[in-house]
Amino acid sequence: MKLLTEKSWVEISASALLRNVKAVERLVDPANVMAVVKANAYGHGLEQVVSMLEDRAKISWYGVDAIEEALAIRRMGVKTPVLVLGYIPPARLAEAIQADISFVVYDVATITTAAETATAKHPARVHLKVETGLMRQGVHPDDLLKLVRKVKSEEHVWMEGVSTHYANIEDTDSPAFAHKQLEAYREALDVLEQEGILPAWRHTACSAAALLYPETRFDLIRFGIGLYGLWSSEKTKLAMQRLDPHFTLSPVLTWKTVIAQVKRASAGTAVSYGLTQRVKRDSVLAVLPVGYADGFDRVAMSGAGEVGIKGTRCSVIGRVCMNMCIADVTDVPGVKAGDEVVLIGDGGTGPTAEEFAGRMKSINYEVVARINPFVKRIVTK
Repeated sequence: MKLLTEKSWVEISASALLRNVKAVERLVDPANVMAVVKANAYGHGLEQVVSMLEDRAKISWYGVDAIEEALAIRRMGVKTPVLVLGYIPPARLAEAIQADISFVVYDVATITTAAETATAKHPARVHLKVETGLMRQGVHPDDLLKLVRKVKSEEHVWMEGVSTHYANIEDTDSPAFAHKQLEAYREALDVLEQEGILPAWRHTACSAAALLYPETRFDLIRFGIGLYGLWSSEKTKLAMQRLDPHFTLSPVLTWKTVIAQVKRASAGTAVSYGLTQRVKRDSVLAVLPVGYADGFDRVAMSGAGEVGIKGTRCSVIGRVCMNMCIADVTDVPGVKAGDEVVLIGDGGTGPTAEEFAGRMKSINYEVVARINPFVKRIVTK
């Protein structure tokens, strides 16, 4: 008997990941592709995903949220450009500069701090983020000229790129607001050009924008959720199918666990904390060693979720605990401790990330990103 070494693990399909990369590269050519690997590569494993892409693809950029993620990529020996899309505390800008990590700027204070440590050998490589309607990160158009001139005044601060982000492009059938943002972005580019700045990298497109709206692609697209074979939204998927019925995305992630224990319960027996649910018949129950601390949502899955066991969907019964939950396996013949359980994926054997998200009243992004990083990621074919 083979002894198990993991109580729960995530399988990452290298072939699916590469299919998604190649599919989007063909679609957006000649634009380049940034692989967005923030949030532990959307829960898929930062090191595993970057290693696969470095070995088997020609990614132009990596996009991360935090300086820690960028430095982790550099520690892997990766020389590919990395852009920190999120916030870097001012005290850590020097680390980014020394590691040749690019970062987003949207205020004069950041430029001033960066200039203090930037040198000819290690310049501050910045990407100006323009506020066009999301009302999140970005410089307001009224302050744009001041910031641009500040960059020009600093010898070792290089405006490598200029970007923006769309507020309403995944969940709508109308591109009207996105086009309004795109117009504002083009106006910002005009301001830069009048100041003699022509950034090498102009980028606005997330996965949905890159797939549906060629005018948003410019020099570089930021491929995030689509990289992992997941659709930004059902509306995005349907719209893309109308544009190109042959374009597909292949889910990369499968999350699995094993049955830790099998036990019998007579009709009327209460299950798990709070005695919130009782079996309605003589039942066979499987104890699974995963819970909400692992990313298996307590509110959505308690008494309502499903898992896949031997090709059968089995109901989660009772409350999900911190590190355990219980499934009703009465209708699965021959079930035993050590049998594999699919929590997400595996070609529909287990719930899809979208099904999981539906129970959470959330989105597939949250489902995969919340899988505990201590759950082992295993690369498969």
